[in-house]
Amino acid sequence: MNLYRSVRAVAGASGSDAVDWTAAADAAKAATDPGSLDVPAEEQAAYARDVRDARQAVGEAAGLEFEVPEVVEIQNRHHWIDANIATFERVMRPMENQLGAFPGAARTINTGTMTVLLAFLGRNVLGQYDPLLLADTPDEDHALYFVRPNILKAADVLAVDADRFRRWIAFHEVTHAAEFGAAPWLSAHLEDRMQEGIDALSTGAFDREAFRELNATMTVVEGYAELLMDHAFDDEYEDLRRKLDERRQGRGPVQRLFRRVLGLGLKRKQYERGKAFFEGVVEARDLTFASRVWDGPASLPTDEELDAPEQWISRMDRR
Repeated sequence: MNLYRSVRAVAGASGSDAVDWTAAADAAKAATDPGSLDVPAEEQAAYARDVRDARQAVGEAAGLEFEVPEVVEIQNRHHWIDANIATFERVMRPMENQLGAFPGAARTINTGTMTVLLAFLGRNVLGQYDPLLLADTPDEDHALYFVRPNILKAADVLAVDADRFRRWIAFHEVTHAAEFGAAPWLSAHLEDRMQEGIDALSTGAFDREAFRELNATMTVVEGYAELLMDHAFDDEYEDLRRKLDERRQGRGPVQRLFRRVLGLGLKRKQYERGKAFFEGVVEARDLTFASRVWDGPASLPTDEELDAPEQWISRMDRR
């Protein structure tokens, strides 16, 4: 970790865009210990086994046909930053020319902000299913990442078995692969909502409806993943979830501020709200009926229906 090199990279931000993405990536990696990626052969086999077992268990539980992405990587923190820098660049592209009256200063500030964001996430993300939203090439394969140094560190801090914790992460990320595999339209739907919201922001407006729909869709994605975990994971995991939540809540004020700014508290609410919706559906019907959310965009629950699953059930009965 080299903070001087990180600051120097940000200070040297250049180009014509709002963010110097090369400088942001270099600075974030300079400020972040990459962690070890010396993975023993038996551990590599364990990752592969966990993903394979998760695919089978999730498919059987949900009755869904899907494939695990061809790209499955065990990464260190620097690898994760490199893998995600293009995503951040695509998302920010509509606003890349908004530099104001002092473009040099604005570019440096923006690059510094993205550096802090990438470094924070690079030190905290455990696993990621990446559907490559807003990719330049629509047929690019999705990807599955495991940030090994963060998984080992979190398991140690939480005082849980590292193998069990790794397996839990694998099952959770594979549930997302199942969702996008069962609903080929989902990526385009999310992209459209994201693009509408970003385009509005680039003109100084705020498209409340686009972000509301995006939040509702992500609530379904996270809630359904939790539902599948309940049915597919081969062990109890409430202790893992509880310890993770306690660790997040117990962090210092700076880290809590970061989580609030990054919307990670919102993500936790999406988990809880989405899971409550699907629990209500399964209680009234079953998991097969709940899986009808992936029939098409019109089958997604509205924001109001997320808090009243019986309304969604009634609407689906009329289809």
